[in-house]
Amino acid sequence: MPNQKRRRAKERPGPYRWAVQVFFLAICLSAALSLASEVSLGGAGAAAAGLVLAVFIGLGILFDIIGVAVTAADPRPFHSMAAHKEPGAKEALMLLRNAGRVSSVCNDVVGDICGIVSGTTTAVIVVRLQAAFSLPESVLLSVAVTALVSGLTIGGKALGKTVALNKSTSVVYWVGRFLHLFHR
Repeated sequence: MPNQKRRRAKERPGPYRWAVQVFFLAICLSAALSLASEVSLGGAGAAAAGLVLAVFIGLGILFDIIGVAVTAADPRPFHSMAAHKEPGAKEALMLLRNAGRVSSVCNDVVGDICGIVSGTTTAVIVVRLQAAFSLPESVLLSVAVTALVSGLTIGGKALGKTVALNKSTSVVYWVGRFLHLFHR
């Protein structure tokens, strides 16, 4: 028996493995999203930059909804769906079995990266607005745009959390259905 315990302990990943994996995932996703933002903003005006900003705010809210829903959903309906071979049910169960990690990736990694990229996009928008309207460097414009973006992000996430908690089964189901498209 003691040998089996030692073997199992050696097979288990160390307590820092997940943190290291998330670290590298964050670097890769951050680089990809920053590159996408830079390419999108390359010669874009303030309106196009605003659209890029809206996409990043929306992504942050969407992934926050998914992260909360996965931690709140009950797996029982998905067991029933999986028994009936409902598309996406197995993927939904996989999400629920890994709720801690899914929530960490969705809320912390993707959400934080979207927040950072939207912050840099906000700075680009402020500079472009100043140039477009020949405004002198104004702290007031920067504060106003930053406050608006913060309000949209935080308000959107608050609303999203309410949706995620009240409709957690539906949210997880649709994410499972989406993931099912890639598991065919």
